[in-house]
Amino acid sequence: MAPPYVSPLREAQAAQTRRRILDAAGKVFGESGYAGASLAAIAKEAGVSLETVKQNGPKSSLLLASFDIAFAGHVGEGPLHHRELGAEAAVLEGEEMLAFHIDFVASANARVGRLWPRLLEAAASDADVARRLHEMQGNRRYDMLSSIAVYREKGLCHSARTDAELAEALSFLISPESYTQLVTDAGWTMSAYRTWLTRAVHRLILED
Repeated sequence: MAPPYVSPLREAQAAQTRRRILDAAGKVFGESGYAGASLAAIAKEAGVSLETVKQNGPKSSLLLASFDIAFAGHVGEGPLHHRELGAEAAVLEGEEMLAFHIDFVASANARVGRLWPRLLEAAASDADVARRLHEMQGNRRYDMLSSIAVYREKGLCHSARTDAELAEALSFLISPESYTQLVTDAGWTMSAYRTWLTRAVHRLILED
């Protein structure tokens, strides 16, 4: 029996529609919160029917996928070091690689600054979101440990502290919470935030 025909054009259109829905979901969740957001509001923002949004749902999945696409630039599975970001960073050396990491983190935190608290809000009331958030945090710890290992391999990190301790400190420094406190609340510019991140990583993570 022949396999069913798959239309590349139809797949591309479906992917474009899903991207619009996820971008719209991120905006609606950011503005209205998890409890206040509705599928109807997401459909209106995306310019699609409510039924189309439901086909890409449920609400918890839309929140998680919209966060992932806002942070990483695309929806994917597993740690970032196993995705395109890891491959792009792997070919860089020394300060160039660190600058790549800092730029990515700063830009990603700017994109998810309003979504991160919504994710925590949802996890407090939705068991599926809580489970997925736990998995995300596990991937984050893996990424932090991988970053420390790469920094050592590239000759950037000279600290005598354990990789586990450095990974925990790095995770704290580059967290969405630090961005929110310094940029959103204190009014720092993105340039000042990037400069602070670079200095903090050098002094607290890389130096002996």
